[in-house]
Amino acid sequence: MTTLTAPTQPHFAHATAVVDPGARIGEATRIWHFCHVYAKAVIGSHCILGQNVMVADGVTIGDHCKIQNNVSLYEGVVLEDYVFCGPSMVFTNVQTPRCLHPRNSSSDYFETRVKRGASIGANATIVCGITLHECAFVAAGSVVIRDVPPYAMVAGVPARIIGYMCERGERLKFDGAGVAVTSYGQRYLRSADGLVAKEDA
Repeated sequence: MTTLTAPTQPHFAHATAVVDPGARIGEATRIWHFCHVYAKAVIGSHCILGQNVMVADGVTIGDHCKIQNNVSLYEGVVLEDYVFCGPSMVFTNVQTPRCLHPRNSSSDYFETRVKRGASIGANATIVCGITLHECAFVAAGSVVIRDVPPYAMVAGVPARIIGYMCERGERLKFDGAGVAVTSYGQRYLRSADGLVAKEDA
């Protein structure tokens, strides 16, 4: 008996987008107006790149990511699956930039990793060399200068933890035992050191 597999859906790039030869782009990804994807970029499947997005060489984007308008992803940025980048948010990749003495080699760049399910609000700035952990949430306009723990909500300049959020976007309210239960019945546990984890089903 022959097993039939569904055909893959090719990615879409708007006529005004520039996708350099060699870029690796997954199926059903949509690349909109005035984007530029460099030759050594890797983009997963089912992603959406809004207007005027730049993806530089050495950038890796996972599956099902949404990159809103006017976002530039410079070398050293790694997005895991289901990451949301709000309009005009900013990544950096050099800690001490100088025009007179440019840092133009890969060894000068610091990796910034955004883990699965994390969200970054509009106009936020992510200073290079840090990690936003699973389902972290960065409020609009924040400046993030240190790692953000899993499920933490951060806001301000510099950004500080203001609460915790489940993977679906509900704020978590912990009881005295460090347990939070969402409206759909998922339990989250907060340990003595303050780290939050989703309880296994």
